[in-house]
Amino acid sequence: MIVDLVLANTRAYVDGKIVECSIAVEGKRVFKIGRDVNMPKADVKTDLKGLLVLPGLVDAHVHLRDEGKAYKEDFFTGTAAAAAGGFTTVLDMPNNSPTTMSVEALRQRVAAAENRILVNVGFYSAFPDSVGSLQGIVEEGVVGFKLFMTEQIGGLDIQDDDALLEAFRTVGKLCSLTAAHAEDESTLKRAEDQSKRSGWNDVNAFLKAHSEDVEVKAVNRLLGVDREAGMPLHFCHVSTKNGLDAIVGAKKTGLPVTCEVTPHHLFLSSEDLRRVGTLAVTMPPVRDKVHVEALWDGVRNGSVDIVASDHAPHVLSEKEAENVWDVKVGVPGLETTLPLLLTEVKRRRLSIGDVVRLMSERPSEIFRLRGKGMLKSGCDADLTVVDLDLKQKVNAADFLSKAKYSPFDDRLVEGKAVRTVVGGQMVMEDGEILAKPGSGEIVRRA
Repeated sequence: MIVDLVLANTRAYVDGKIVECSIAVEGKRVFKIGRDVNMPKADVKTDLKGLLVLPGLVDAHVHLRDEGKAYKEDFFTGTAAAAAGGFTTVLDMPNNSPTTMSVEALRQRVAAAENRILVNVGFYSAFPDSVGSLQGIVEEGVVGFKLFMTEQIGGLDIQDDDALLEAFRTVGKLCSLTAAHAEDESTLKRAEDQSKRSGWNDVNAFLKAHSEDVEVKAVNRLLGVDREAGMPLHFCHVSTKNGLDAIVGAKKTGLPVTCEVTPHHLFLSSEDLRRVGTLAVTMPPVRDKVHVEALWDGVRNGSVDIVASDHAPHVLSEKEAENVWDVKVGVPGLETTLPLLLTEVKRRRLSIGDVVRLMSERPSEIFRLRGKGMLKSGCDADLTVVDLDLKQKVNAADFLSKAKYSPFDDRLVEGKAVRTVVGGQMVMEDGEILAKPGSGEIVRRA
Protein backbone atom coordinates (compact mmCIF):
# COMPACT_ATOMS: atom_id res chain seq x y z
CA MET A 1 0.00 0.00 0.00
CA ILE A 2 1.13 3.53 -0.77
CA VAL A 3 -0.19 6.24 1.58
CA ASP A 4 -0.43 9.96 0.91
CA LEU A 5 2.07 11.21 3.48
CA VAL A 6 4.65 9.98 5.96
CA LEU A 7 6.08 12.33 8.56
CA ALA A 8 9.36 10.67 9.46
CA ASN A 9 11.94 11.13 12.21
CA THR A 10 9.66 12.90 14.63
CA ARG A 11 8.67 12.85 18.27
CA ALA A 12 4.94 12.76 18.94
CA TYR A 13 2.65 13.06 21.95
CA VAL A 14 0.87 9.70 21.93
CA ASP A 15 -1.09 8.10 24.80
CA GLY A 16 0.18 10.54 27.38
CA LYS A 17 3.86 10.44 26.52
CA ILE A 18 6.33 11.64 23.92
CA VAL A 19 7.59 8.85 21.64
CA GLU A 20 10.06 8.73 18.78
CA CYS A 21 8.16 7.61 15.71
CA SER A 22 6.95 8.24 12.20
CA ILE A 23 3.34 9.02 11.26
CA ALA A 24 1.59 7.76 8.14
CA VAL A 25 -1.41 9.64 6.80
CA GLU A 26 -3.91 8.35 4.28
CA GLY A 27 -6.63 10.69 3.10
CA LYS A 28 -7.82 12.81 5.99
CA ARG A 29 -6.88 10.38 8.77
CA VAL A 30 -3.90 9.02 10.61
CA PHE A 31 -3.15 5.60 9.16
CA LYS A 32 -0.32 4.38 11.37
CA ILE A 33 2.07 5.54 14.08
CA GLY A 34 5.27 3.55 14.62
CA ARG A 35 8.90 3.02 13.74
CA ASP A 36 10.05 4.32 10.39
CA VAL A 37 11.00 0.84 9.16
CA ASN A 38 7.37 -0.21 9.63
CA MET A 39 5.88 2.69 7.68
CA PRO A 40 4.25 2.06 4.30
CA LYS A 41 5.57 3.74 1.20
CA ALA A 42 4.22 7.23 0.62
CA ASP A 43 3.61 9.69 -2.18
CA VAL A 44 5.28 12.31 0.02
CA LYS A 45 7.75 11.65 2.82
CA THR A 46 8.86 14.53 5.02
CA ASP A 47 11.75 14.31 7.47
CA LEU A 48 10.76 16.39 10.51
CA LYS A 49 14.26 16.12 12.00
CA GLY A 50 13.13 15.48 15.53
CA LEU A 51 10.42 18.14 15.72
CA LEU A 52 7.53 17.50 18.11
CA VAL A 53 4.08 16.59 16.76
CA LEU A 54 1.00 17.33 18.88
CA PRO A 55 -2.65 16.44 18.26
CA GLY A 56 -4.10 19.36 16.31
CA LEU A 57 -4.87 22.28 18.61
CA VAL A 58 -8.46 23.45 19.09
CA ASP A 59 -9.34 27.05 19.96
CA ALA A 60 -12.84 27.05 21.43
CA HIS A 61 -13.24 30.84 21.54
CA VAL A 62 -12.58 32.78 18.35
CA HIS A 63 -14.23 35.77 16.68
CA LEU A 64 -13.61 35.31 12.94
CA ARG A 65 -15.77 38.37 12.11
CA ASP A 66 -16.38 38.46 8.31
CA GLU A 67 -19.78 39.31 6.79
CA GLY A 68 -20.65 42.79 8.12
CA LYS A 69 -17.41 42.94 10.14
CA ALA A 70 -15.03 41.74 7.44
CA TYR A 71 -13.02 44.97 7.72
CA LYS A 72 -11.77 43.64 11.09
CA GLU A 73 -11.13 40.03 10.00
CA ASP A 74 -12.48 37.58 7.44
CA PHE A 75 -12.68 33.82 7.17
CA PHE A 76 -9.45 33.58 5.17
CA THR A 77 -7.29 35.89 7.28
CA GLY A 78 -8.71 34.54 10.54
CA THR A 79 -8.06 30.93 9.66
CA ALA A 80 -4.65 31.83 8.21
CA ALA A 81 -3.83 33.29 11.62
CA ALA A 82 -5.11 30.10 13.23
CA ALA A 83 -2.90 27.93 11.02
CA ALA A 84 0.10 30.16 11.72
CA GLY A 85 -0.59 29.74 15.43
CA GLY A 86 -0.79 25.95 15.19
CA PHE A 87 -4.57 25.64 15.48
CA THR A 88 -6.26 23.07 13.27
CA THR A 89 -9.81 23.76 14.52
CA VAL A 90 -11.44 26.97 15.76
CA LEU A 91 -14.93 27.62 17.09
CA ASP A 92 -16.51 30.88 15.94
CA MET A 93 -18.59 33.11 18.22
CA PRO A 94 -22.01 34.40 17.08
CA ASN A 95 -21.89 38.16 17.83
CA ASN A 96 -21.51 38.94 14.17
CA SER A 97 -23.27 41.19 11.70
CA PRO A 98 -25.82 39.72 11.26
CA THR A 99 -25.94 37.88 14.59
CA THR A 100 -25.81 34.10 14.20
CA MET A 101 -29.07 33.18 15.97
CA SER A 102 -31.21 31.22 13.52
CA VAL A 103 -30.99 28.32 11.10
CA GLU A 104 -30.99 30.79 8.22
CA ALA A 105 -28.19 32.94 9.67
CA LEU A 106 -26.12 29.84 10.44
CA ARG A 107 -26.55 28.49 6.91
CA GLN A 108 -25.58 31.88 5.52
CA ARG A 109 -22.45 31.95 7.66
CA VAL A 110 -21.44 28.41 6.71
CA ALA A 111 -21.94 29.24 3.04
CA ALA A 112 -19.75 32.32 3.37
CA ALA A 113 -17.03 30.33 5.16
CA GLU A 114 -16.75 26.95 3.50
CA ASN A 115 -14.87 28.01 0.38
CA ARG A 116 -12.49 30.34 2.23
CA ILE A 117 -11.39 28.63 5.45
CA LEU A 118 -7.95 27.06 5.86
CA VAL A 119 -8.58 25.15 9.09
CA ASN A 120 -11.64 23.40 10.48
CA VAL A 121 -14.32 25.77 11.78
CA GLY A 122 -17.30 25.15 14.04
CA PHE A 123 -19.99 27.70 14.80
CA TYR A 124 -21.80 28.84 17.92
CA SER A 125 -25.26 30.36 17.83
CA ALA A 126 -26.71 33.04 20.04
CA PHE A 127 -30.09 32.15 21.53
CA PRO A 128 -32.97 32.64 19.08
CA ASP A 129 -36.16 34.58 19.75
CA SER A 130 -38.04 31.38 20.56
CA VAL A 131 -36.98 28.33 22.56
CA GLY A 132 -38.86 26.31 19.94
CA SER A 133 -36.20 27.28 17.39
CA LEU A 134 -33.36 25.70 19.38
CA GLN A 135 -33.85 22.22 17.97
CA GLY A 136 -33.48 23.31 14.37
CA ILE A 137 -30.26 25.16 15.17
CA VAL A 138 -28.86 22.12 16.99
CA GLU A 139 -29.78 19.87 14.07
CA GLU A 140 -27.99 22.30 11.77
CA GLY A 141 -24.78 21.44 13.64
CA VAL A 142 -23.81 24.22 16.05
CA VAL A 143 -21.11 23.40 18.58
CA GLY A 144 -23.10 25.19 21.28
CA PHE A 145 -24.96 28.34 22.24
CA LYS A 146 -23.31 31.54 23.48
CA LEU A 147 -24.91 33.61 26.22
CA PHE A 148 -23.64 37.15 26.73
CA MET A 149 -24.59 38.42 30.20
CA THR A 150 -23.27 41.96 29.69
CA GLU A 151 -25.84 42.84 27.03
CA GLN A 152 -28.57 41.04 25.17
CA ILE A 153 -27.19 39.50 21.99
CA GLY A 154 -29.81 37.24 20.48
CA GLY A 155 -33.38 36.70 21.56
CA LEU A 156 -33.10 35.48 25.16
CA ASP A 157 -33.94 37.96 27.94
CA ILE A 158 -30.82 37.84 30.13
CA GLN A 159 -32.67 39.47 33.05
CA ASP A 160 -35.31 36.73 33.23
CA ASP A 161 -34.18 33.67 35.24
CA ASP A 162 -37.29 31.72 34.23
CA ALA A 163 -36.45 32.29 30.56
CA LEU A 164 -32.85 31.23 31.20
CA LEU A 165 -34.04 28.07 32.96
CA GLU A 166 -36.36 27.11 30.11
CA ALA A 167 -33.62 27.70 27.55
CA PHE A 168 -31.02 25.77 29.59
CA ARG A 169 -33.35 22.80 30.05
CA THR A 170 -34.09 22.69 26.33
CA VAL A 171 -30.42 22.92 25.37
CA GLY A 172 -29.64 20.10 27.80
CA LYS A 173 -32.36 17.87 26.37
CA LEU A 174 -30.92 18.52 22.90
CA CYS A 175 -27.48 17.30 24.12
CA SER A 176 -25.88 20.66 23.41
CA LEU A 177 -24.20 23.16 25.74
CA THR A 178 -24.15 26.86 26.56
CA ALA A 179 -20.97 28.91 26.79
CA ALA A 180 -21.38 32.03 28.92
CA HIS A 181 -19.71 35.40 29.15
CA ALA A 182 -20.33 35.92 32.86
CA GLU A 183 -20.46 39.59 33.82
CA ASP A 184 -23.56 40.98 35.48
CA GLU A 185 -25.18 43.59 33.24
CA SER A 186 -26.95 45.61 35.95
CA THR A 187 -23.92 45.93 38.23
CA LEU A 188 -21.65 46.75 35.30
CA LYS A 189 -24.00 49.30 33.74
CA ARG A 190 -24.51 51.08 37.05
CA ALA A 191 -20.76 51.44 37.65
CA GLU A 192 -20.09 52.41 34.04
CA ASP A 193 -22.79 55.12 34.06
CA GLN A 194 -21.41 56.52 37.29
CA SER A 195 -17.91 56.80 35.82
CA LYS A 196 -19.21 58.42 32.64
CA ARG A 197 -21.19 61.00 34.59
CA SER A 198 -18.10 61.95 36.56
CA GLY A 199 -15.95 62.17 33.42
CA TRP A 200 -13.76 59.24 34.44
CA ASN A 201 -12.76 57.63 31.16
CA ASP A 202 -9.35 55.95 31.46
CA VAL A 203 -8.38 52.30 31.93
CA ASN A 204 -8.68 52.64 35.72
CA ALA A 205 -12.34 53.54 35.26
CA PHE A 206 -12.76 50.45 33.09
CA LEU A 207 -11.19 48.26 35.78
CA LYS A 208 -13.44 49.78 38.43
CA ALA A 209 -16.60 49.20 36.38
CA HIS A 210 -15.65 45.62 35.51
CA SER A 211 -14.96 44.73 39.11
CA GLU A 212 -14.43 41.23 40.45
CA ASP A 213 -17.98 41.35 41.82
CA VAL A 214 -19.37 41.88 38.30
CA GLU A 215 -17.99 38.49 37.25
CA VAL A 216 -18.66 36.59 40.48
CA LYS A 217 -22.28 37.76 40.63
CA ALA A 218 -22.97 36.49 37.10
CA VAL A 219 -21.15 33.19 37.71
CA ASN A 220 -23.19 32.45 40.82
CA ARG A 221 -26.44 33.43 39.14
CA LEU A 222 -25.82 31.13 36.18
CA LEU A 223 -24.76 28.28 38.46
CA GLY A 224 -27.99 28.75 40.39
CA VAL A 225 -30.09 28.46 37.24
CA ASP A 226 -28.13 25.47 36.03
CA ARG A 227 -28.55 23.60 39.30
CA GLU A 228 -32.18 23.29 38.26
CA ALA A 229 -31.48 22.65 34.57
CA GLY A 230 -28.45 20.34 34.68
CA MET A 231 -27.27 21.51 31.26
CA PRO A 232 -23.58 21.40 30.25
CA LEU A 233 -22.46 24.96 31.06
CA HIS A 234 -19.12 26.32 29.93
CA PHE A 235 -17.73 29.54 31.39
CA CYS A 236 -15.68 31.61 28.96
CA HIS A 237 -12.58 33.63 29.92
CA VAL A 238 -12.81 33.26 33.72
CA SER A 239 -10.69 36.03 35.22
CA THR A 240 -11.18 36.08 39.02
CA LYS A 241 -10.21 33.86 41.92
CA ASN A 242 -13.68 33.82 43.44
CA GLY A 243 -15.31 33.18 40.07
CA LEU A 244 -13.06 30.17 39.52
CA ASP A 245 -13.63 28.97 43.11
CA ALA A 246 -17.41 29.04 42.56
CA ILE A 247 -17.06 26.98 39.37
CA VAL A 248 -14.78 24.47 41.08
CA GLY A 249 -17.27 24.16 43.93
CA ALA A 250 -20.07 23.48 41.45
CA LYS A 251 -17.97 20.81 39.74
CA LYS A 252 -17.53 19.02 43.07
CA THR A 253 -21.31 18.74 43.42
CA GLY A 254 -21.50 16.97 40.06
CA LEU A 255 -22.87 19.86 38.02
CA PRO A 256 -21.74 19.52 34.36
CA VAL A 257 -19.69 22.72 34.37
CA THR A 258 -16.45 23.54 32.56
CA CYS A 259 -14.38 26.68 32.15
CA GLU A 260 -11.64 28.34 30.16
CA VAL A 261 -9.00 30.97 30.73
CA THR A 262 -7.27 33.12 28.13
CA PRO A 263 -3.57 33.86 27.65
CA HIS A 264 -4.13 37.54 28.35
CA HIS A 265 -5.61 36.73 31.75
CA LEU A 266 -2.68 34.41 32.46
CA PHE A 267 0.16 36.57 31.18
CA LEU A 268 -1.04 40.12 31.84
CA SER A 269 -2.15 41.91 34.99
CA SER A 270 -3.84 45.22 35.71
CA GLU A 271 -0.35 46.71 35.97
CA ASP A 272 0.27 45.70 32.36
CA LEU A 273 -3.04 47.23 31.31
CA ARG A 274 -2.01 50.56 32.82
CA ARG A 275 1.37 50.29 31.05
CA VAL A 276 0.11 49.14 27.63
CA GLY A 277 -3.10 51.17 27.66
CA THR A 278 -6.19 50.66 25.54
CA LEU A 279 -4.59 48.06 23.22
CA ALA A 280 -4.96 45.62 26.12
CA VAL A 281 -8.59 46.46 26.97
CA THR A 282 -10.68 43.29 27.05
CA MET A 283 -13.91 42.07 28.65
CA PRO A 284 -13.50 40.91 31.31
CA PRO A 285 -10.35 42.95 31.93
CA VAL A 286 -6.99 41.61 33.03
CA ARG A 287 -6.81 41.51 36.84
CA ASP A 288 -4.54 42.07 39.81
CA LYS A 289 -1.81 39.50 40.33
CA VAL A 290 -3.68 37.60 43.05
CA HIS A 291 -6.22 36.60 40.41
CA VAL A 292 -3.52 35.79 37.84
CA GLU A 293 -1.88 33.39 40.29
CA ALA A 294 -5.23 31.77 41.11
CA LEU A 295 -5.82 31.13 37.40
CA TRP A 296 -2.36 29.60 37.06
CA ASP A 297 -3.09 27.34 40.01
CA GLY A 298 -6.29 26.24 38.23
CA VAL A 299 -4.43 25.58 34.99
CA ARG A 300 -1.85 23.40 36.72
CA ASN A 301 -4.23 21.47 38.98
CA GLY A 302 -6.80 20.79 36.25
CA SER A 303 -9.70 22.82 37.61
CA VAL A 304 -9.34 25.03 34.51
CA ASP A 305 -10.45 22.85 31.61
CA ILE A 306 -9.08 24.68 28.59
CA VAL A 307 -7.07 27.63 27.39
CA ALA A 308 -8.75 29.57 24.57
CA SER A 309 -7.46 32.68 22.83
CA ASP A 310 -10.66 34.76 22.67
CA HIS A 311 -9.18 36.08 19.41
CA ALA A 312 -11.08 39.35 18.98
CA PRO A 313 -9.58 41.44 16.16
CA HIS A 314 -10.35 45.11 15.53
CA VAL A 315 -8.83 47.82 13.37
CA LEU A 316 -6.18 49.80 15.22
CA SER A 317 -8.19 53.01 15.32
CA GLU A 318 -10.93 51.20 17.28
CA LYS A 319 -8.37 50.30 19.95
CA GLU A 320 -6.78 53.73 20.25
CA ALA A 321 -9.75 55.92 21.20
CA GLU A 322 -8.87 58.42 23.93
CA ASN A 323 -12.07 57.69 25.86
CA VAL A 324 -11.94 54.12 27.20
CA TRP A 325 -15.71 53.77 26.79
CA ASP A 326 -15.24 54.18 23.02
CA VAL A 327 -12.55 51.48 22.79
CA LYS A 328 -13.53 48.18 21.17
CA VAL A 329 -12.74 45.37 23.59
CA GLY A 330 -10.58 42.37 22.76
CA VAL A 331 -7.16 41.45 21.41
CA PRO A 332 -5.96 39.12 18.64
CA GLY A 333 -4.66 35.90 20.14
CA LEU A 334 -4.44 33.12 17.58
CA GLU A 335 -0.78 33.73 16.75
CA THR A 336 0.49 34.27 20.30
CA THR A 337 -1.34 31.68 22.43
CA LEU A 338 0.81 28.64 21.72
CA PRO A 339 4.19 30.43 21.84
CA LEU A 340 3.26 31.94 25.23
CA LEU A 341 2.36 28.53 26.66
CA LEU A 342 5.37 26.77 25.14
CA THR A 343 7.60 29.38 26.77
CA GLU A 344 6.17 28.25 30.11
CA VAL A 345 6.95 24.64 29.14
CA LYS A 346 10.58 25.65 28.65
CA ARG A 347 10.46 27.31 32.08
CA ARG A 348 8.96 24.10 33.54
CA ARG A 349 5.83 25.87 34.70
CA LEU A 350 3.80 23.63 32.37
CA SER A 351 4.37 20.29 30.67
CA ILE A 352 3.67 19.31 27.07
CA GLY A 353 0.93 17.11 28.50
CA ASP A 354 -0.67 20.19 30.06
CA VAL A 355 -0.64 21.98 26.71
CA VAL A 356 -2.23 19.01 24.94
CA ARG A 357 -4.86 18.63 27.67
CA LEU A 358 -5.75 22.32 27.67
CA MET A 359 -5.66 22.97 23.94
CA SER A 360 -6.52 19.69 22.26
CA GLU A 361 -7.95 16.90 24.41
CA ARG A 362 -10.36 18.80 26.65
CA PRO A 363 -11.78 21.18 24.02
CA SER A 364 -12.44 18.20 21.76
CA GLU A 365 -14.19 16.36 24.60
CA ILE A 366 -16.26 19.31 25.83
CA PHE A 367 -17.49 20.30 22.38
CA ARG A 368 -17.77 16.69 21.13
CA LEU A 369 -15.52 17.10 18.12
CA ARG A 370 -15.37 13.57 16.77
CA GLY A 371 -11.93 12.41 15.60
CA LYS A 372 -10.13 15.36 17.21
CA GLY A 373 -7.94 15.71 20.27
CA MET A 374 -5.58 12.76 20.05
CA LEU A 375 -2.94 11.13 17.89
CA LYS A 376 -4.22 7.68 17.09
CA SER A 377 -4.77 5.46 14.09
CA GLY A 378 -8.16 6.31 12.58
CA CYS A 379 -8.36 9.80 14.09
CA ASP A 380 -8.36 12.92 11.94
CA ALA A 381 -4.94 13.85 10.59
CA ASP A 382 -4.95 17.25 12.29
CA LEU A 383 -1.39 17.79 13.51
CA THR A 384 0.53 20.66 15.06
CA VAL A 385 4.29 20.43 14.51
CA VAL A 386 6.28 22.36 17.09
CA ASP A 387 9.86 23.58 17.35
CA LEU A 388 10.41 23.93 21.09
CA ASP A 389 13.77 25.65 20.66
CA LEU A 390 12.73 28.43 18.29
CA LYS A 391 13.27 31.78 20.03
CA GLN A 392 11.80 34.99 18.68
CA LYS A 393 10.10 38.19 19.69
CA VAL A 394 6.39 38.64 19.04
CA ASN A 395 6.05 40.96 16.06
CA ALA A 396 2.43 41.94 15.52
CA ALA A 397 3.29 43.61 12.21
CA ASP A 398 3.90 40.12 10.81
CA PHE A 399 0.57 38.65 11.95
CA LEU A 400 -1.53 36.98 9.26
CA SER A 401 -4.58 38.34 11.06
CA LYS A 402 -5.79 41.73 9.89
CA ALA A 403 -5.23 42.94 13.47
CA LYS A 404 -1.57 43.98 13.49
CA TYR A 405 -1.29 44.80 17.18
CA SER A 406 -0.81 42.87 20.40
CA PRO A 407 -0.29 43.58 24.10
CA PHE A 408 2.49 40.97 23.79
CA ASP A 409 4.31 42.81 21.01
CA ASP A 410 8.09 42.55 21.40
CA ARG A 411 7.85 39.85 24.10
CA LEU A 412 10.48 37.11 23.80
CA VAL A 413 8.90 33.68 23.40
CA GLU A 414 10.45 30.23 22.98
CA GLY A 415 8.64 27.55 21.00
CA LYS A 416 6.33 27.86 18.02
CA ALA A 417 4.23 25.89 15.55
CA VAL A 418 6.31 25.48 12.39
CA ARG A 419 3.91 23.24 10.46
CA THR A 420 0.15 22.81 10.66
CA VAL A 421 -1.51 19.80 9.04
CA VAL A 422 -5.31 19.87 8.62
CA GLY A 423 -7.10 16.79 7.35
CA GLY A 424 -3.83 15.35 6.08
CA GLN A 425 -2.90 18.49 4.15
CA MET A 426 0.06 20.72 4.99
CA VAL A 427 -1.62 24.09 5.45
CA MET A 428 1.21 26.07 7.03
CA GLU A 429 4.98 25.69 6.93
CA ASP A 430 7.37 28.13 8.59
CA GLY A 431 4.73 30.85 8.70
CA GLU A 432 3.74 30.50 5.04
CA ILE A 433 0.27 29.37 4.00
CA LEU A 434 0.53 26.51 1.49
CA ALA A 435 -3.09 25.42 1.13
CA LYS A 436 -5.84 26.93 -0.97
CA PRO A 437 -8.88 28.67 0.56
CA GLY A 438 -11.58 26.13 1.34
CA SER A 439 -9.18 23.38 2.42
CA GLY A 440 -10.63 23.46 5.94
CA GLU A 441 -13.91 21.78 6.82
CA ILE A 442 -17.00 22.78 8.78
CA VAL A 443 -17.15 20.78 12.03
CA ARG A 444 -20.26 20.01 14.04
CA ARG A 445 -20.96 18.82 17.57
CA ALA A 446 -21.32 15.04 17.56
